[in-house]
Amino acid sequence: MKNCLTIAGSDCSGGAGIQADIKTFSALGCYGMSVITSVFAENTHALLSSMSVSQDVIADQLEAVFSDIRVDAVKIGVLPDTGAMRAVAAALFKYKPEIVVCDPVIAATAGGELMNSSALGAFINGIIPLCSLLTPNIPEAETLLSCHIENVTDMKAAALSLFAHGAGAVLIKGGHLTGDATDVLFDGKEFSIFTHERLDRKSTHGTGCTLSSAIAAYQAQGKPLPEAVSLAKDYLTGAIEHGLDIGNGHGPTDHFYRLFPERT
Repeated sequence: MKNCLTIAGSDCSGGAGIQADIKTFSALGCYGMSVITSVFAENTHALLSSMSVSQDVIADQLEAVFSDIRVDAVKIGVLPDTGAMRAVAAALFKYKPEIVVCDPVIAATAGGELMNSSALGAFINGIIPLCSLLTPNIPEAETLLSCHIENVTDMKAAALSLFAHGAGAVLIKGGHLTGDATDVLFDGKEFSIFTHERLDRKSTHGTGCTLSSAIAAYQAQGKPLPEAVSLAKDYLTGAIEHGLDIGNGHGPTDHFYRLFPERT
C-alpha cells in the first residue's frame, strides 16, 4: 500500500480539507496521513471562523510523520501564513519527497479568505519551487500572477508563467469558464488538454481538494502524470455525479461512490 500525506486545513463539515483528502486517499487504495495547518469552522454555505496552527506544531507534525513513516506522495492544501510555509518548506527540503501536489487554496467555496494576502509572496517564492505539480483554478492563477484569464490560450500562458516560477508541472483548472470544463496541463515539456462535460450539480464543496489528492494518490501508485490527472478527473466527475444531499449550500461529493453506488 502507498502512503499519502495531506498538509492542509481541517473542515468540520467533512467536505473539504484534510477530511476530503483522506477520504480520497482511502477510496483510491492508499493509506492517508495528515498535518493540520488550520482549523476552519465552516459548513456548506459559510465560513464562520478559522484558527491557524502554530509553525512549531506544524513542524512537529511533519517531523512525526516523515521520521517514522515512508511518504510516497504529499498533497498540500491551505497554508494560511508565512509560519506554516516555513515549516512545510523546511520539511520538504529535509526529506525531499518526489511527489508534491499543491492545490493553492486562497479562498473557500462558501466565501472567505483562507490564505492571508501577506503570505502570497512567500508562497510564490518559497513553496511553488518545491512542488512537482501546482493545481490552481482560474481565480487562484489570476491572483498568483496578477493576470486575467478568459480562454484556453490564457490558461496555457498562465501555466507557463507558473512553471517559470519553479513548479515541476502546472494544471490550470478551467471550471470557472463557460462551456465544457477544460483543464490545461503543462508537464514541463508539452501541454495536455482535458475536457469534460460541465455538470450542473450543487455538490461541489471540496472538489479542488479531491482532485489534487486523487492525482497524488494515482502518482504514488506509479501512474505517469498525464494519466494520473486523467484518472483523477474521471474519479472526481463520478464523485460529483453521486454528490451527497448534505447541508443547505454547496454539498460534498461522494468520495466512496464506487463502493456504494446506490447511495445519494
